Amino acid sequence: MDLENIDTEKWLELALEYGLKILGAIVIWIIGAWVIKKLIKVTRKGMEKANYDASLQKFLLNLLSWILKIVLIIVVLGTVGVETTSFAAILAAAGLAIGLALQGSLGNFAGGVLLMIFKPIKIGDLIEAQGEVGVVKEIEIFTTKLTGLSNREIIIPNGALSNGNIINYTTEGTRRVDLIIGVGYDSDIKKTKDVLMNVLKSHPKVIETPEPTVNVSELADSSVNFAVRPWCHAEDYWAVYFGITENVKIALDAAGIDIPYPHQVHIKKEA
Repeated sequence: MDLENIDTEKWLELALEYGLKILGAIVIWIIGAWVIKKLIKVTRKGMEKANYDASLQKFLLNLLSWILKIVLIIVVLGTVGVETTSFAAILAAAGLAIGLALQGSLGNFAGGVLLMIFKPIKIGDLIEAQGEVGVVKEIEIFTTKLTGLSNREIIIPNGALSNGNIINYTTEGTRRVDLIIGVGYDSDIKKTKDVLMNVLKSHPKVIETPEPTVNVSELADSSVNFAVRPWCHAEDYWAVYFGITENVKIALDAAGIDIPYPHQVHIKKEA
């Protein structure tokens, strides 16, 4: 094509038409980038006030930034004159395919977001969930790590954790220790209750409020069972549990109160 023969007016029209579109796209990009920056800043302050986890803040802010930038790019391309309908359809299809492929991971991600937003558990809490008991060591985007009672590392997917039952033993600050102590039928009930109550009140980690209780809970086949219920701080649970159990045996023996146990009878036949 001979460029010298092209109508100068045609060139001017094309330059004016596309020049204005390009100029408009540049303006939209500048304004859009400024708006995105302000939105990210406001969102970050809101998350900080709500005490969102730092890793969750970073992830959500990056995700929001990319989504807004993609929308801005589509708007800019549309301003220039590029057909964006098919482009948006391709993005939607790709998003659907990725979502189906990562369905389990997305469920765990959503569970992690819920755990970090609503905070039913926090680092250091003793919890029971998904058949496991342990202290929360780390809450990540996809999994939560616990330290088991025998120092095992337990990793639970956040999807299952957020959708299942969670028993948090730390939230209330105190726990009740439930013990069943059996004594013989010949034992004096009042004396036994006094001995057991003295054991509870003498333990340094048993708190006064709520008050510990000792009550007859069952008349079993071979023993009178007492429900022994001391209270303690959550972190002292096992110290109280094992300490009271040991001290009860020592105190009952000292008081001459019998703790029944199975007896075996051996019968010998003489030739």
